[in-house]
Amino acid sequence: MKKTAQDVLITGIGLVSSLGEGIEAHLDRLGREALPQPVIETDAYAPYFVHPLPPIDWTAQIPKKGDQRQMETWQKLGTFAAGLALADAEIPADETVRSRIDMIVAAGGGERDPAVDALVMQRARGLASPQAVVNETLANELRPTLFLAQLSNLLAGNISIVHKVTGSSRTFMGEEGAGISAVATAAARIAAGQSRICLVGGAFSAERKDLLLNFELGGFLLRDEWRPVFARTPGHDGFAPGSVGAFLVLEAADHAAERGATAYARLAGTHGDRGPREEGATRARLAEMLDRTGLRDEDLLILSGAAGLAEPTGWERALLRERYPEATQRAYGTLFGHAFEAHFTAGIALAAGTLSRRLSLPPFDRGEERAARGEPSRALVTTVGHSQSEGLCVLERLGGR
Repeated sequence: MKKTAQDVLITGIGLVSSLGEGIEAHLDRLGREALPQPVIETDAYAPYFVHPLPPIDWTAQIPKKGDQRQMETWQKLGTFAAGLALADAEIPADETVRSRIDMIVAAGGGERDPAVDALVMQRARGLASPQAVVNETLANELRPTLFLAQLSNLLAGNISIVHKVTGSSRTFMGEEGAGISAVATAAARIAAGQSRICLVGGAFSAERKDLLLNFELGGFLLRDEWRPVFARTPGHDGFAPGSVGAFLVLEAADHAAERGATAYARLAGTHGDRGPREEGATRARLAEMLDRTGLRDEDLLILSGAAGLAEPTGWERALLRERYPEATQRAYGTLFGHAFEAHFTAGIALAAGTLSRRLSLPPFDRGEERAARGEPSRALVTTVGHSQSEGLCVLERLGGR
């Protein structure tokens, strides 16, 4: 007898962004503000913009100070958001229970030591052969644990240590594509019966001058004047990085029923692709993925994860308008900033919460986004990476929480 594929449910959400901590705080804010305002740091990194973290009491999810000290900000943020998701799913802090939870993490590289970077450049400046000075400075000034702390799979390790999630573990690297692959893999394993419950997500710390330098060298950053994502035009486009931690508890429907869990939404499909970043090829890949969803625009909420680069944002938006002219469309990067590994999961978290609460999201940008036509029953979350990778996720409303 052929085994029936399992429905994949979202039963827990852990979300931290510049707007606040927890999915309920985000939905409360979006539900009461006619035009939600982003939180943006405009001075510390001028002429660039960063969506910073809100004040966080790390001990609420990472009780031991020793655990906190050995984590960089992105690891603390991810571990904190993972704890929020587990608590939201009402999974008891019991090692026997949590040992059966699988985990898939999307992670970037570790943080640098900017003080040592500056010292290396200062000492090496003007030298004809700086190699010896550079090596000596790095050997003497870098803390011994720096390279260990940079390992991407340490986020999963810290979640295992702090929250006792010790089932199978996978870590994906590769910016937006890592987040897309993490969710798609978790959902596919649950649907196929290879996993019954999985913690999936990622984190991104935007308040890093070394990253801002890398992005600016690539010509990616928005500068001088902040604009909503859909209002960024050629000559004044780019992304504003956002610090975000986003984790989901995905669960097989029968497993959720066994433990009496209430779901936010059903994850009806996740698709990803990558290829040459030029208009014809990018639109063709997006169109093919949209064809697979079978979606129509009635009662549809589209949460676009467009980064804000004028060309790919324009290609995506034009295609979505062509396919779903009546759908409500919002660019969630306007409020969150662009969160790379965590971006896709953050959009799914917001969509699931919105569907569960039957919330009609207000425009995030009055000039480019029109008022919602009603409560959505389905959501389409997209992410078109800043340089590569495209993904989308379809969610369906259930009874609500």
